[in-house]
Amino acid sequence: MSEAHVSEAEETLLEINLRQPGFAALCAWLVPGAGHMYQGRIVKGLLFAVCVLGTYGAGFVIGEGKVVYAAWEPEKDHRRWQFICQLGVGLPALPAAIQAMRYRQDKPLLWNGFMAPPEPTHDLNTSDALSDWNLRLNSAFEMGTLYTVIAGLLNILAIYDAFSGPMIDIVPQPRE
Repeated sequence: MSEAHVSEAEETLLEINLRQPGFAALCAWLVPGAGHMYQGRIVKGLLFAVCVLGTYGAGFVIGEGKVVYAAWEPEKDHRRWQFICQLGVGLPALPAAIQAMRYRQDKPLLWNGFMAPPEPTHDLNTSDALSDWNLRLNSAFEMGTLYTVIAGLLNILAIYDAFSGPMIDIVPQPRE
């Protein structure tokens, strides 16, 4: 490749200061878009914040606040694997983790049961709270869960971008 082509390729390189990529990734996980804003990529950070939090919020509203909860009780055959993906959103999913911890330790739930796992009922005429939620919300429960899961997975991609930066593809110039 001639020197003219090398200098053109060098000029087209876009350099992005990722600052401290590990810290940026942590910020991006805690608050979607925050890692990019920390790096000075404000528009991209705002875009991720709106997309991730908007999708998460929409799912939360569709599911009437019942779709984000943590439960992992194999002995009761109750595993909420969706929460692992929802946790990708960071701080917005934290109350569910706190409530699950308190629930397992038989401590009183906080925030009026906000994001708490469904409680079993002891009345033989009714099913547990999860069955009631599914019956009452019908497909809205599944759609709300899907939206919040997608938001968490989308934020994992944003976290990766904050850590490693954008993928830059340099197309080699044809030889003359």
